Amino acid sequence: MNEILNRIKSLRIIPVVIIDDATNAGPLAESLLEGGLPCAEVTFRTNAAAEAIRKLSRYKEIFLGAGTILSVDQVKSAVDSGATFIVSPGFNPKVVGYCVDHKIPVFPGVLTPTEIEMGLAFGLEVFKYFPAESFGGVNTLKAVSTPYAMTKFIPTGGINEKNISSYLSYNKVIACGGTWMVAKELINEGRFKDITLLVSEAVKMVKIPG
Repeated sequence: MNEILNRIKSLRIIPVVIIDDATNAGPLAESLLEGGLPCAEVTFRTNAAAEAIRKLSRYKEIFLGAGTILSVDQVKSAVDSGATFIVSPGFNPKVVGYCVDHKIPVFPGVLTPTEIEMGLAFGLEVFKYFPAESFGGVNTLKAVSTPYAMTKFIPTGGINEKNISSYLSYNKVIACGGTWMVAKELINEGRFKDITLLVSEAVKMVKIPG
């Protein structure tokens, strides 16, 4: 788990990918690598997710996770396909319990103190904060997280090149999830050069102090 967290902290951005056609996984991987962001969270929002993870996992440099995980069966499918960490939109005790029992790094979505405390009861200290912008953004995150000194967060939802710096400047945020540099439309249209450019710009932006 510490190795996973260290990778996430060093990258600071997790590209959140929705992929309709698994044949696009290879070109996407090459765009991420060329842009300097060897990471992807492939969401289980399409039937192509497991196969896309399988294809992406052939690129050993890619740090690979699975998102929008709603069931234990999806956890199993994601891990069997090559995902090394699990992200869920909400707090599902069955998903979290399975991951904890099988030592699979998991970052469940939380918004409230109650959900954070549910996670702490499972021994978790790092959570996805989702949907971040729709629920008050970084100011609400600060208010919710202040009582929990041990916690860290990966905000996702509505985060883009205009607001990511405000999240990353908060000391409880270890990274942010975002879709803008790997937008579904760009992938579907085969605009991988555009993805490379957007990824490289995002990497430069988050590496600038402050």
